[in-house]
Amino acid sequence: MPPLRLPLPIPLFRVPARTLAIATAAAPTPTYQVFNRQTKRLQRSRSIQNTTDSRATDYLKSEISLRLIDRLQDIQRPLPHILDLGAGACHVARQLPLGISNRLEKLTCVDMSRELLFRDAELEFNNNLPIERVVADEEVPPFADDSFDAVVSSLSMHWINDLPYTLSSINRILKPDAPFIAAMLGGDTLFELRTSLQLAELERRGGVSPRVSPLADVRDVGGLMQRAGFKLLTIDVDDIVVEFPDVFALMADLNAMGEGNAVLAREVGPIGRDVLMAAEGVYRELHGSEDEKLPATFRIIYMIGWKEGENQPKPLPRGSGEISMKDILEGGNKK
Repeated sequence: MPPLRLPLPIPLFRVPARTLAIATAAAPTPTYQVFNRQTKRLQRSRSIQNTTDSRATDYLKSEISLRLIDRLQDIQRPLPHILDLGAGACHVARQLPLGISNRLEKLTCVDMSRELLFRDAELEFNNNLPIERVVADEEVPPFADDSFDAVVSSLSMHWINDLPYTLSSINRILKPDAPFIAAMLGGDTLFELRTSLQLAELERRGGVSPRVSPLADVRDVGGLMQRAGFKLLTIDVDDIVVEFPDVFALMADLNAMGEGNAVLAREVGPIGRDVLMAAEGVYRELHGSEDEKLPATFRIIYMIGWKEGENQPKPLPRGSGEISMKDILEGGNKK
């Protein structure tokens, strides 16, 4: 399947924010620390300083939210209480179709940035759904056991430090035989930018600083889901390619998305203009297209897992099959 190519978005209009009551929760320090979560919270909050620019860069999160909702629609059962973990500006809530929203008693949206979470609290979609906004760090979901009929997460989990712990927490707060459906950046996301910056820094500075976040591989995700206790796993991958006029537009969009570098070992401060100019040249040489656009690849890992339940279908015991896979691959069931 060829990668989807998204055009650059059309900016939207500014809508004033509204002050609402919120809940907060303090998160303990995770076992593993790769990212500075405080830095990530500030990046998300600052991303809405220009509301028009912030909304104009929703194109990727809106697309992935739609793909998650497609998977959620396949579940034909009551889903009275859904949790959106790392909801951002409530992209999933904005696009829920009537088929799901009519079955919904409450949608709880959680994000660590209050400013981003309430960015669109005045828009019309809030009147169509019973939405509760909770400000909390999604690394440690502050909810009781067996609380939700489904948990979804769209483009947030790639910033989690202790992913095994967070996945186990999600399994804990789900009701028995309830699904967890998520999408996260992984693998070779932004490999064009990564290689261009590395080569540019080697040329201009004689060394390399971590400029792009380390990301999980699809094989890692499957293993982590199993360790967290999820059953009936489905893992798949999409590549989405967005074209930009230059590397400066790409970096500006990443900042407006709240997706700036938050690695603990990063070099603090902006990238030097000389490095960016060199990276622009390298990017065009290695990855530029004939129409002079620069492609940026976002690899999306989708995961679906179910909390174990009493009436859940179980896989057959190993060796109980009646047909040999070897025979099928060799051209038929040979007796």
